[in-house]
Amino acid sequence: MKITKNRKKINSEVDQTKNYSIIDAIKMLNSLKFTKFDESIDLAINLGVDPRHADQNIRLTTSLPHGTGKEVKVLVITQGPKEQEAKDAGADYVGKEFLDKLKSGWDDVDKIVATPDMMPELGKLGKVLGPKGLMPNPKSGTVTTDISSSVKEIKAGKIELRVEKNGIVHAQCGKSSFEESALEENVKTIYETIMKAKPASVKGTYFKKMTISSSMGPGIKIDHGNI
Repeated sequence: MKITKNRKKINSEVDQTKNYSIIDAIKMLNSLKFTKFDESIDLAINLGVDPRHADQNIRLTTSLPHGTGKEVKVLVITQGPKEQEAKDAGADYVGKEFLDKLKSGWDDVDKIVATPDMMPELGKLGKVLGPKGLMPNPKSGTVTTDISSSVKEIKAGKIELRVEKNGIVHAQCGKSSFEESALEENVKTIYETIMKAKPASVKGTYFKKMTISSSMGPGIKIDHGNI
């Protein structure tokens, strides 16, 4: 397989055996940016948990101090006065009529917020919404009567941290256009949130590895021991 010029540069500058400080990893990603668009910056966090155990199936939220840089489309499933509350808060789509659209496969949204009275109907769509990560959940603050706060927090950069079957948490922490210090603060916020969520039942190493990458760039390991 032919190695491109960009790949040669990456291979020569990134030491895959080394763990970098957050700021050095971010600087390296910027120096290895070969695209013209504003790439997403993402974290992959490997944890020593077994999600099959309920207490180790980590699912929580945190608000990034500088947001994600992504415009999040929010659908609110509710009725009555709560519909106006959702619209005033900035929701992109509002109303229980969207239940039929969801049933037909429509999914042009990033988050769904619902009031508790709508959950019996939404629950019937578990097999459709679950795999897409769209099912509202009280743990993530997306099943609530405080629609206004939930929508505003999501729009401002509130993200969900959820461990996958393989014990990895994926999270977007910003864009390549962010100031390096802003990305660093976002990464630290995610790390601290994950550390505080350590289940008491975990034996051995809890936080194994954290890697930062851009949409088209390499994965760079972060030395979380010095955060």
